Amino acid sequence: MSYKIGDFVKIEKDGAFFEGHVIQGDPGYITIKMTGGGYISGFLQDDVNVEILESPDVPPVFLVRPCAENAPAFSKSKSGVKISILSTGGTIACYFNPDTGSVVPSFSAADILSEVPELDGFADFSAREVCSLLSENMGPEHWVKLAEAIYEEINNGADGIIVTHGTDTMAFSAAAVAYMIETPVPIVFTGAQKSPDRPSSDNHMNLICAAKVAKSDIAEVTIVMHGSMSDDFCYVHRAVKARKMHTSRRDTFKSINMLPLALIDYKTDRFELLSNYVNYQKRGEKKLSIAPKLETRCAIVKFVPGSSPDIFDYYLENGYKGLILEGVGLGHVSNDWIPLIQKATVMKVPVVITSQCSSGATACDTYETGQNMKKAGAIEAIDQTTEAVFVKLMWLLGQGYDYETVKKKIVEDYRGEISPMIID
Repeated sequence: MSYKIGDFVKIEKDGAFFEGHVIQGDPGYITIKMTGGGYISGFLQDDVNVEILESPDVPPVFLVRPCAENAPAFSKSKSGVKISILSTGGTIACYFNPDTGSVVPSFSAADILSEVPELDGFADFSAREVCSLLSENMGPEHWVKLAEAIYEEINNGADGIIVTHGTDTMAFSAAAVAYMIETPVPIVFTGAQKSPDRPSSDNHMNLICAAKVAKSDIAEVTIVMHGSMSDDFCYVHRAVKARKMHTSRRDTFKSINMLPLALIDYKTDRFELLSNYVNYQKRGEKKLSIAPKLETRCAIVKFVPGSSPDIFDYYLENGYKGLILEGVGLGHVSNDWIPLIQKATVMKVPVVITSQCSSGATACDTYETGQNMKKAGAIEAIDQTTEAVFVKLMWLLGQGYDYETVKKKIVEDYRGEISPMIID
């Protein structure tokens, strides 16, 4: 039987039946997106029976080059909860370009929303495209633009925010937003490891779970992504404690030195708080405010054995205002780097020490090298992640604080970035 992309079909293969919309796939094969969100791919067209059915009462999904004006309108929810989806690009907003053999950002926020018909009636959704970039191209100027857009949406009555973003630099962007905005409502970052036009994309479940968090009582900036390789649950990670840990796994994000704030069961809607030791900011506790200025002349310098401190000197001689020095183990660098830390101290350039280890905290007082680093003026990050303390340093300097004030404030806990109890 002849069919086309967008048709709702039933496929029969060896006595098994599958129903869904036909989407773009490899030549000679049929690929469908099922109404529950899963994908079926890899069936040879000549090896299956295909029957075109009457489309169910859900918006059809056309996963080809998208067109925002064709996105179906969502019905009003009974709850009246308003959720704004802000798109920045990334894999979750990409499609496969057969001309180049790569994925490129193209879906708008409205396209992303229309790709998940199960959200119809869940809330009153609005969609806004802030930018359309792969996340390696996101920089401080985009963080500021995003924070200002989020502020506008909340100020205009949004009860929750979803930011769709590439996973590679999501931890940086989410942490930056966390410092720039005091929020009375949830701000949820989510993304995908596979683009929506690929079979087994994780975008569908991540978006649904992100919407549930945006409607919840957790009024913090969080990252919501798969908690395992299966389509079973998502974790809610505090933005300033999250890190991408794997290049391609669905459960790439982990909470560093703490448990995730919560678990959301995709199939049962079970919402489980995971720690008795961590309090989260609740809806309405904070008054909305924004402080979006960032000092962009900051850098992360990674120490490796045998490396010359000349690279550190380069930043000092070129007017950088703050440096993160990623040491080994408890936060150590070799002795020949210590005079450069001293030079930075004399120049009133804060040098914050983090560790290249994924878990644990700095402890420079343990060994002689660390003690000498502190005498030279190094500031320990404690257990703050490199990503979070980097944007925190940019933010503090952007507020105009002087050197001594930055030294004090960089080790103060603003958004839960310093763990009261380290959990590996």
